[in-house]
Amino acid sequence: MSIPIQYTVTIVLAHRSAKKFKLATSLAEDLSQIRILSKNKAFEYNINKKPSKSKLKNILQSNEVPADISISNDPQRKKKLLICDMDSTLIGQECIDELADFAGIKMLVSKITESAMNGEINFEEALIKRVSLLKNLDISSLKKCFQERITINKGARILCQTMKANGAKTAIVSGGFTFFTNEIALACGFETHSANELISVKNKLTGVVKKPILGREAKLNTLKHLTSDLGGSSSALAIGDGANDLSMIKAAGLGIAYKAKQIVASEAKCEILHTDLTTALYFQGYSESEFVFS
Repeated sequence: MSIPIQYTVTIVLAHRSAKKFKLATSLAEDLSQIRILSKNKAFEYNINKKPSKSKLKNILQSNEVPADISISNDPQRKKKLLICDMDSTLIGQECIDELADFAGIKMLVSKITESAMNGEINFEEALIKRVSLLKNLDISSLKKCFQERITINKGARILCQTMKANGAKTAIVSGGFTFFTNEIALACGFETHSANELISVKNKLTGVVKKPILGREAKLNTLKHLTSDLGGSSSALAIGDGANDLSMIKAAGLGIAYKAKQIVASEAKCEILHTDLTTALYFQGYSESEFVFS
């Protein structure tokens, strides 16, 4: 007699609410199976038959309960590698668009960025074109941009610190720029970071990015390299929002689309749309009492 596959359903509410939490928990067929991860905020339960995520979403939406949902049958829920995109994932902006504002060309550059993130145009070609438009921008603009424009998304540091405390490797892999990944790695506690390097001469950007360009395949290869001694890509949690993140998101044991473009959200195993980055911890079975807030 075969042992039935057991699924874990995790539901994280956008806002802490006793009333809405009670309504959400009623989705579980057996209330005794519910494990509360955060009071009136997040819970999980086990079920033998795989439920319909779209049906669960529709029920919650019809009752005005915004929430993010994960359905998993992965026996290795807590991952050994956290690998994240930076722009519009760990931070709330696209760095190149904000830099372009200092050059007075944000609208032009933003349109190219949007097309690249939607997978409408080749990422590498789009990056070369956008960087060329930054020619002669003073490199002091990078620091000013970081200080004045860049905001770290809620939960980014807690996610990184909690997984590190539980023995996971942590890495940023970005199609953005090394100046910014270095700052974000320091702020959140990521152990490694990789991105594209802007070339400058006499404190001015040349409009050229150092090759090879870090894009979609490089992100996937980084994931594979970092998990080579961890049991393979199934041991990774990958989070991103754009088309150039899709390969690593699909390869990871737990791939999450974070407030992502439709092309990414439709193919990722999980999506964070209503909540913050700590939801990636709940999806692995962490309770709020295990979070590292330092």
